[in-house]
Amino acid sequence: MKRIFKYILKSIGLLFCILLLYLLAVIILPLIPVNKTTSSSDDWVEIYILTNGMHTDIVVPVETDVINWSEIIPFDDTKAKQPMKYIAFGWGDKGFYLDTPEWKDLKFSTAFKAAFWLGDSAMHTTFYNSISESEDCKKMTISKNEYIKMVNYIKNSFEFGTIGKVQLIPTEMVYGDNDSFYEARGTYNIFFTCNAWASDALKEAKQTAPLWTATQQGIFYHYK
Repeated sequence: MKRIFKYILKSIGLLFCILLLYLLAVIILPLIPVNKTTSSSDDWVEIYILTNGMHTDIVVPVETDVINWSEIIPFDDTKAKQPMKYIAFGWGDKGFYLDTPEWKDLKFSTAFKAAFWLGDSAMHTTFYNSISESEDCKKMTISKNEYIKMVNYIKNSFEFGTIGKVQLIPTEMVYGDNDSFYEARGTYNIFFTCNAWASDALKEAKQTAPLWTATQQGIFYHYK
């Protein structure tokens, strides 16, 4: 019985240490910048990072010389079915997106699956006709080559079907008239969150980003 009790205490102690290390990482690592960038003569396209207070989206023009996103994400996939100028991408846990419209709806099973690699992922896209800078929306201008890298990163986050098209998730659980959900690659977990995905998108485009972050604050800290 004593050996079992010691084993339980050691297990609790180990879990506490892991949790403490994780919390320290959440606090410290976002403060370390990667790719300290400034404007240059190669500036070519304006992109935005947008937060709702918890989650970071990458917002880009619908159409440029590099890509026409409406050919991949049709306007007809939304309720409004209206052409617009910008599109926001947000990767995340499918359960959170579709089963948790508000925090009051969050179930323990959903949170547990999301935290420990047990859930599926989804890409949330939202069209906008206009977008402007604010405390929750920051603009940056990047070169064409940097944008190409970001485009490839976003495209590679989608789960494509057998005919090479993104897979729309049929659901009424959308947030408005201009958004839709798609099957995505990868698995959400406590080390790779929706905000970590957005941070990596910025890194791919050689833009300033935190070394690692689980939260949107870790990204926006570098764009005050």
